[in-house]
Amino acid sequence: MKSIIVTMLTTIALLISINALAIDMPDIAKKNGCTACHAIEKKMVGPAWMDVSKKYKGVAKFKYSKSGSNAPDAKTYSLEQGLVLKVSKGGHGNWGSAPMAANDPAGKKQPAIKSLVKFILGLAKK
Repeated sequence: MKSIIVTMLTTIALLISINALAIDMPDIAKKNGCTACHAIEKKMVGPAWMDVSKKYKGVAKFKYSKSGSNAPDAKTYSLEQGLVLKVSKGGHGNWGSAPMAANDPAGKKQPAIKSLVKFILGLAKK
């Protein structure tokens, strides 16, 4: 009987700790429709944000062109600035054939996008 109770308590503790480690989608991402194409830990239409974070961990520069990073007109930016451009103006070529839709062509959501990019890049540290 004691071993059953110990096993049950251990299982409950493990489940609680796993839930505590789960990362919630930021409200800003929900508000701006990011969840239509992205999730934190699984690929949907676009890549999982955890995969994005891992791909760019330790990377300082990002080549951006709406036509893709290998386009002749691609310019090099800091990683954060390049990703903000990608989210704002859209593009394709970094994660396959599905294009990233423009989310802020007028540039009115820049603080929110910068915040979200920092969140995504920080995921690989967790």
